[in-house]
Amino acid sequence: MRVLLVQQNPVAAEALRNVLVGHRHAVSVVRDATSGCWAATDDEYDVLVLDLRLPGRSGHALVRELREREVWTPVLAISDQRNAREEAAVLDQGADDYLARPFPPAVLLARLRALQRRGSPTRPVELRVGDLVLDPACYRVFRADEEIRLTPREFGVLEYLMRHAGEPVAKTDLLAAVWDEHYDGDVNPVELVISYLRRKVDAPFGCVSIETVRGRGYRLIDDPAMARTK
Repeated sequence: MRVLLVQQNPVAAEALRNVLVGHRHAVSVVRDATSGCWAATDDEYDVLVLDLRLPGRSGHALVRELREREVWTPVLAISDQRNAREEAAVLDQGADDYLARPFPPAVLLARLRALQRRGSPTRPVELRVGDLVLDPACYRVFRADEEIRLTPREFGVLEYLMRHAGEPVAKTDLLAAVWDEHYDGDVNPVELVISYLRRKVDAPFGCVSIETVRGRGYRLIDDPAMARTK
């Protein structure tokens, strides 16, 4: 799951990030509403975790602006204390869920899974490219009705390729999406994961659906006939 975390407190942000990364999610962190608006508008995320107490513009204002821009990424609003009026207000402004501190990590993760299952109006819960099927909520992949076991990195890379099927995807985009914003190494891990995916997703089924686009990265072929080897 790709998570955009909008949290001004660096300690709280790092604590939440550690929980999410520890459960195989890719996390981008921004500190204010303006940065959050830019990030949510310019990139794709499965869910936005939003602290309502932000410097400058509030989290309430950010939710309103995103919905006005027709950005439908599910929003989990987080508050420092349970407040019925605040909860009602932010839900009416366009947030999808509300959580008051303190809360155990298990509750946060369950809320995020529920939001991902619900999905945004423009994003299907289950991804299909030919006979390849990926279920983000259940963390399962199938090809020709046979389940394929993937590591978290392999799953994340395949999900990103499936969401951009037919398009060239740069290695740096895969790093940002799956390894999260704090990774500053080279692109070799992407190449390694792609090789593992080809062994698991393509080779056993006589396919070559993950192709290398010279100078651009990789592309998941969205035409089943072209993906089959002769």
